[in-house]
Amino acid sequence: MGEHPSPGPAVAACAEAERIEELEPEAEERLPAAPEDHWKVLFDQCDPGNTGYISTGKFRSLLESHSSKLDPHKREVLLALADSHADGQICYQDFVNLMSNKRSNSFRQAILQGNRRLSSKALLEEKGLSLSQRLIRHVAYETLPREIDRKWYYDSYTCCPPPWFMITVTLLEVAFFLYNGVSLGQFVLQVTHPRYLKNSLVYHPQLRAQAWRYLTYIFMHAGIEHLGLNVVLQLLVGVPLEMVHGATRIGLVYVAGVVAGSLAVSVADMTAPVVGSSGGVYALVSAHLANIVMNWSGMKCQFKLLRMAVALICMSMEFGRAVWLRFHPSAYPPCPHPSFVAHLGGVAVGITLGVVVLRNYEQRLQDQSLWWIFVAMYTVFVLFAIFWNIFAYTLLDLKLPPPP
Repeated sequence: MGEHPSPGPAVAACAEAERIEELEPEAEERLPAAPEDHWKVLFDQCDPGNTGYISTGKFRSLLESHSSKLDPHKREVLLALADSHADGQICYQDFVNLMSNKRSNSFRQAILQGNRRLSSKALLEEKGLSLSQRLIRHVAYETLPREIDRKWYYDSYTCCPPPWFMITVTLLEVAFFLYNGVSLGQFVLQVTHPRYLKNSLVYHPQLRAQAWRYLTYIFMHAGIEHLGLNVVLQLLVGVPLEMVHGATRIGLVYVAGVVAGSLAVSVADMTAPVVGSSGGVYALVSAHLANIVMNWSGMKCQFKLLRMAVALICMSMEFGRAVWLRFHPSAYPPCPHPSFVAHLGGVAVGITLGVVVLRNYEQRLQDQSLWWIFVAMYTVFVLFAIFWNIFAYTLLDLKLPPPP
């Protein structure tokens, strides 16, 4: 490959800094892992004049010389990026970012705006895939609205680490439920047992100064009917989302929904306790459903309208159960049954923070203005709820149920 002319090197290099992406873990197969000085040596081989730049033509030649070590889909993406500006230049830092798994926040724009041609074959048309490959492809189509993102995810996913967060939380919830069921001798509507609220994990308004209760209440459920639906939604929605977006992002949305749920109860339903993981579950599910609606034409999951309807029906049934239980005569007056407001707190987190996370696959959240707006809103709510819990209960002279 010959070197192409490079008019406007500053502009072209700047554009490439935003456009060129790095290799995913397969980069370690392309070239052995090495510190940055190794990348400098390799770059200098393509830049004998020590200008600090190489043309995209040389970059393309470099890719083609290692094509046998690249996954076919990954090679298509990288060659398409090189083709999109064959007369441009790549600076040293762009090169390091590309080889060091530092993906820019404009990956999607770089691919969609370039005059490139990726393989016309969609992932759904791929034949001869193993069971694990079909599962990864299924997850990609369940969660990502753009074909190029789906291909990138399909190529780069290694199941290392596995979706440990949602699985661990689910196993802990089931374990605590079984333990309480055995100790109370009751599995259906455990919340009606007189000793249920004595558990140190339950959020109780009289014990709101014990800060851990704003989070640990997720390990206590009203009964097997409550736990069952939460576990199903966590596994069917939460695990695929974690496989795509990672434990850190999905865990952040989940925990934010949990905390927002208990704080919302402490503000809006001040006399009621809280149990169950519905705050976190509703944050994830509502974010996923909102992402599907906002990217309706791009989402290629099968029977999406029917499945959305089923998800909404299940969520509505669970919410209706929670509302009914809240106003049902309490088994331990004067303390009411657990509140349903945590569900609404989770939904609020899902359609704000959650949507921003799901819409920005493999992009830096700190570069998204909406992310900071919603983080600021969430922070203001948390601070407001803290001050409310400190002062409002006394100022309103509210009569709270006695501690359990």
